[in-house]
Amino acid sequence: MAKTVLTVDDSKSVRQLVSYTLQQQGYDVLEAADGKEALELLGNRKVEMIITDLNMPVLDGIGMIKGARALPSCRFIPIVMLTTESQDAKKQEGKAAGATGWIVKPFQQEQLLAVVKRLLG
Repeated sequence: MAKTVLTVDDSKSVRQLVSYTLQQQGYDVLEAADGKEALELLGNRKVEMIITDLNMPVLDGIGMIKGARALPSCRFIPIVMLTTESQDAKKQEGKAAGATGWIVKPFQQEQLLAVVKRLLG
């Protein structure tokens, strides 16, 4: 059975690129346009991994990670930040919220796949 990854980004083109990249490798992908939509999806869907942007309207990536980590089903799954932010302070904030890893945009598809495969096995 394919593993499901949730991608959360307010940029439709980024969501589509992440989805395409992962689907080509056999993953199922759910998409959300912001953190609030992501948490609503997580309330009734099981996912094995989350890839989220940091800067989004409604609920940003940090708030979404905190909300996801509060859900029993998401307490231990990998959550990777995929963002243009590269400052150490932002990375520390993400890690404190519960992020597992950090990828800076623009990203290479091979880089994304390597991280996903390493975290999901």
